[in-house]
Amino acid sequence: MKLINIGFGNMVNANRLVAMVSPESAPIKRIVQDARDSGRLIDATYGRRTRAVLITDSDHVVLSAIQPETVANRLSDTAEEELEEKETEDE
Repeated sequence: MKLINIGFGNMVNANRLVAMVSPESAPIKRIVQDARDSGRLIDATYGRRTRAVLITDSDHVVLSAIQPETVANRLSDTAEEELEEKETEDE
């Protein structure tokens, strides 16, 4: 299980992520509101402005106060570290 820091010490399982999107479009706002109404919303913003909306394969919606690009960079960094670990194990 690979965890990604989404801000303020909160982590999300990277293997369960389906999408990371900006919260500004009307369809994404509707997805967030539907998740809030049905109890599938996880707000990890600590009262700050929502900058990224993460959608999981279990249909949960996670709000983060960091940019989607930052989350994506953290995801790629952890993927590179895992690849390096596998290469050293194979030797």
